[in-house]
Amino acid sequence: MSLFEGLSAFPITPADPSGGVDTAALAHILVQIKDARADSIGLLGSTGAYAFLSREERRRAVETAVETVGGEIPIIVGVGALRTSDAQALARDAKAAGADGLLLAPVSYVPLRDKEVYEHFAAVADAGQLPLAIYNNPGTTRFTFSRDLISRLSNVPNIVAVKMPLPSDDDYAGELSAIRATTPSEFRVGYSGDWGGASSLLAGGDAWYSVVAGLLPAETLALTRAARAGDADRVKQIDAAFEPLWTLFKEFGSFRVMYVIAELLNLCKVDPPRPVLPLSDEARQRVAAAIDQLRVRQGL
Repeated sequence: MSLFEGLSAFPITPADPSGGVDTAALAHILVQIKDARADSIGLLGSTGAYAFLSREERRRAVETAVETVGGEIPIIVGVGALRTSDAQALARDAKAAGADGLLLAPVSYVPLRDKEVYEHFAAVADAGQLPLAIYNNPGTTRFTFSRDLISRLSNVPNIVAVKMPLPSDDDYAGELSAIRATTPSEFRVGYSGDWGGASSLLAGGDAWYSVVAGLLPAETLALTRAARAGDADRVKQIDAAFEPLWTLFKEFGSFRVMYVIAELLNLCKVDPPRPVLPLSDEARQRVAAAIDQLRVRQGL
């Protein structure tokens, strides 16, 4: 099985207001993912607030993950940074700490062009010398990977997968077919955007890069297994239990909601990094109700 297949769980990175990682809280969250038997951990993804953390703190997070669950569940580390040289350094740090793979988004203040992104990814992939997934996240980076660019990058050594946003027309099968027609057979195509994760797997996607699995891995695995088994009726039933949570993700952003979930589950009590503000009491009550409904309907 490829590193970039199945359910990849993306946890928050608990940190104090100055960006110091709470390694004990992070370890507690990662053990829960490992024990639930997710297929991989997506450490320091967007949900993991990588953009808010220094190189030193990102290295501490990776070292904590490897010390806590390394060798028991694969660890994919986000290494996005504004400068190519910084992303290369982060990739080397991740490899040195014992990570299994890398995830790279084209982070930039200046809008990037295809050639610039190609050169950036080739340089980071070479520096890291680990399997690397392209992070196509236009909602955050404002850069959209064309199919031609994905195709060209898929032939760069060490670039072996792409993490796609949900297609606007919900045509997962069509998009998967188009990408696979111009990439190597071993190249893996997965999706983020939790409310479409099960649909992408049903359509034949290789991976679901899931935010909610970072804190609710057991519940998310039930949905993943049904989708990978092709059981559309079961998927519909389980996904209905998640619907209130998907609504909150769309309304407030999954990043903010996850910090509330972490506190509700007694995993840690931290606020999102400023300038992102915590949710209101009314919104928090809605999150609590959504989690209660999810667990009741799944019998947990």
